[in-house]
Amino acid sequence: MYKKIIDFIRNIYKTDGFLPLHEPKFIGNEKVYVNDAIDSTFVSSVGKYVTEFEEMVASYTGAKYAVATTNGTSALHIALKLVGVDETSEVITQPLTFVATANAIKYCGAEPIFVDVDRETLGLSAVSLENFLKDNCYLNDSGQCINKTTSKVIKACVPMHTFGHPCKIDRIVDICKRYNIEVVEDSAESLGSLYKGQHTGTFGKLGIFSFNGNKIITTGGGGMIVTNDEELAKRAKHLTSTAKIPHPYEYIHNEVGYNYRLTNLAAALGVAQMEKLDFLIEKQRELAQKYENFFKNSEIEFITEPKEAKSNYWLNAIILKDRVQRDEFLKKTNENGIMTRPIWRLMNKLEMYKNAQCANLDNALWLESRVVNISSSVVI
Repeated sequence: MYKKIIDFIRNIYKTDGFLPLHEPKFIGNEKVYVNDAIDSTFVSSVGKYVTEFEEMVASYTGAKYAVATTNGTSALHIALKLVGVDETSEVITQPLTFVATANAIKYCGAEPIFVDVDRETLGLSAVSLENFLKDNCYLNDSGQCINKTTSKVIKACVPMHTFGHPCKIDRIVDICKRYNIEVVEDSAESLGSLYKGQHTGTFGKLGIFSFNGNKIITTGGGGMIVTNDEELAKRAKHLTSTAKIPHPYEYIHNEVGYNYRLTNLAAALGVAQMEKLDFLIEKQRELAQKYENFFKNSEIEFITEPKEAKSNYWLNAIILKDRVQRDEFLKKTNENGIMTRPIWRLMNKLEMYKNAQCANLDNALWLESRVVNISSSVVI
């Protein structure tokens, strides 16, 4: 069985060499724009490409404002600070995610709470969220959501659109509104993904994207905060620019800020990549369709986009029968030069989050022992 899968993947990519999980594609104006940025001498965080990149992402996603950052983690860190997350707060998120989601919460001094995910979406479960809030929380006289166990305020909720597949974000937002919890979407992996015709990252108060080297498009390293709130956008730009007050020559900073602004060089790469985004998503979806057809009559399940969603299929994923079969598959494919990886270890199993409060995590545990990412590089 494994040989048949290996042969199928190699036939897609027409190579006997090593196959990475997801490599970037530079098929447009990347070198032209980067060289132009170099020639301009504006290679740091000031330059026309930073502004253009922000405008392109805002326009593409339908957000009113976008603020570029050094990476997706820094974008999430600032987004959480903007909604008031601090050491007195707690933030609900999912345990099945990349570690940056939980780390950004800790950067603010807050504690994460882990609720379960849906098997269909791999993202935060609205049912688990609502059950946790109903059983463990109450609204105080000030309208704050209080955790009965810790007496802390639950300030925010961070759902993640796993592998580019949108979670049921509208239901999550509705639930959080009833409990006065701000939603910050971790859309790091889902640029180009839609839920009910609306772009991920634009349902909550703020959303963030990542442009790491392995994402659907890349700036080498980079991130973006998107929001429809003008004041939050201004605050985001201020905080990510070391909280410097504009002045012709003086260094005046009015609060603790962060050196999180994206460079003009990286943004130049991003502008060129944005020009090809629709084409790259089309090719990702074509690749996913090939996998779906191949696994259709197999005991291995290929993970497809959820109902009412359009996914960018950033990383293709399959569900094996159990952990034994998963480990056999991982060993066999990697030994044969095809990089495959298991889904992340659950956050509550990591040393720094082992004492975090958790809901019932049956779905997350089930998926953790079965899900594997397979070759996802665009074929051109």
